Amino acid sequence: MNEPEGLRFRRLNRPQIITDELQEPQYKGTSLNEPPLMSGCYEPNFKLREAQRLFEDQLVGPESIANFGDLIYTGTADGKIVKIEGKSITVIARLGKPPCDGSREQEPSCGRPLGIRVGPNGTLFVADAYLGLFKVNPVTGEVTNLVSAGQMVGGRRLSFVNDLDVTQDGRKVYFTDSSSRWQRRDYLHLIMEATADGRVLEYDTETKEVTVLMENLRFANGIQLFPDEESVLVAETTMARIRRVHVSGLNKGGMDTFVDNLPGFPDNIRRSSSGGYWVAMSAVRPNPGFSMLDFLAQKPWIKKLIFKLFSQDVLMKFVPRYSLVIELQESGACMRSFHDPHGMVAAYVSEAHEHDGHLYLGSFRSPYLCKLDLSKV
Repeated sequence: MNEPEGLRFRRLNRPQIITDELQEPQYKGTSLNEPPLMSGCYEPNFKLREAQRLFEDQLVGPESIANFGDLIYTGTADGKIVKIEGKSITVIARLGKPPCDGSREQEPSCGRPLGIRVGPNGTLFVADAYLGLFKVNPVTGEVTNLVSAGQMVGGRRLSFVNDLDVTQDGRKVYFTDSSSRWQRRDYLHLIMEATADGRVLEYDTETKEVTVLMENLRFANGIQLFPDEESVLVAETTMARIRRVHVSGLNKGGMDTFVDNLPGFPDNIRRSSSGGYWVAMSAVRPNPGFSMLDFLAQKPWIKKLIFKLFSQDVLMKFVPRYSLVIELQESGACMRSFHDPHGMVAAYVSEAHEHDGHLYLGSFRSPYLCKLDLSKV
């Protein structure tokens, strides 16, 4: 593995809180609007249950998906980058150091690939939550570390590198750092704490410089370039909204809200063939109904009590499984939505990647990939 040129930064494997200034979770109140009614474009249905599970129990946590022709690429919970060709899976690279069993304890050293994209000439660009940004040659398996997580950028550590997108010429890589305070394995603390320390950053592949473009976001998550490449859409998960950050042009440095008050908590954002965007959500804000995360948003003392009583794994069992994928127009208006109440077929969805008339559904937790034939829904 090739290290980035210049200074080498040590990687921090400290569990939970990363920053040195604060030693206890700081649970704060946030303000969410009343969830939108689950009607009209958001009307519940069972369309995601038409999906087919692929490679069940052969890959775990395929968070993000990319394709080069009919070759499908994804990363897994045990730190591997794999190629899917037909009915076969081939490991093309590992980003971290073994042993790797996908456990919480091994994540920081093994790595956890999240966002994945195909750049010029079929080169893969990968965002690893613990290890940083990588370039991977899908033919030779050569791995090059572009940006190391743990290093200081703009006065804060890169602690939770999440998703990325690449310009068509491959010059700029835009990526999110969800938090400088919490690692990926403690993402529920990040949600509960509602920390506004997420950022959007730019990596220049020619100058090797990393620049902070926007900060103070609450759980900056999925990222997607606008067609003109002058702005990016960024999922602000905790706030149930998508922001538009201007990264070049006359409005560079500005930010506005692309869509607010979503019916769920957005993860990755990807282009749709209609010119719009697919947004995946693994937890919804039912209305009518009861949303636990909305209820807790303005009750920090209850959040603190809950985390004293229950582990993160136990708390996950209290979050109702409900998978939702929506397609947004280029204006941000909802076009259609696909649901799987209770996550019976497609659970814990993290991304919807469209290819050849199908949606490939990634998951941050499930031991399979899902494929939905769009002509049938």
